[in-house]
Amino acid sequence: MTPHDLLGPLLGPLLQPAFHLGTVPTSWAELLGFATGAVNVWLVVRQNILNWPIGIANVILLGLVFLDGGLYADAGLQVVYIALQCYGWWVWLYGGEGRDALPVTRTTRNAWIALLTAGAATTGVLTWALTAWTDSTVPFWDALTTALSLMAVYGQSRKLLESWWIWIAADLVYIPLYWYKDLKLTSVLYVIFLTLCVLGLNAWRQDHRSQAGPAPVPA
Repeated sequence: MTPHDLLGPLLGPLLQPAFHLGTVPTSWAELLGFATGAVNVWLVVRQNILNWPIGIANVILLGLVFLDGGLYADAGLQVVYIALQCYGWWVWLYGGEGRDALPVTRTTRNAWIALLTAGAATTGVLTWALTAWTDSTVPFWDALTTALSLMAVYGQSRKLLESWWIWIAADLVYIPLYWYKDLKLTSVLYVIFLTLCVLGLNAWRQDHRSQAGPAPVPA
């Protein structure tokens, strides 16, 4: 049974080719995922709360693309993303001192230990599961990017500055991975993501410095 059969007549048409890049078909889901993904990350850079609803649409579209491409961990990740997107939306609304007032903060040492431990465990478990139970051709890389993305989106929901570094690390793996899986447009999208992540890192860093106020003047 193919992803087209599983999705049925409602979502199946999204996996039909919109155009071809050379001989490689690009589906409507991948094309729309490209558009919503670029807008989503740009809004995150701007700390605009609309990134969350657009992000939900983006992960649904990319979930279809990854399921069709045999990236099963990434497809399952999108389901988790929906819950995390809703959580992030709520935190950005009510997690700060007033609406939309959640400040940018740094990741503490204990938070890093927890994130890295959870990331390593997730990578190991998913690599084993994908190897044992699926026909994935890239079980480790699929698992690694899934773990990094979960770490990053959690940090993003808390407005942790270092979440951009985790996104950058994930994107550096995603770009060649998607190209290898013939998801050419998605690979290009992640090049754009990488650029936006660098811009986001600089923007959030400046915002964090401005929150801290000017450096004290020596007496």
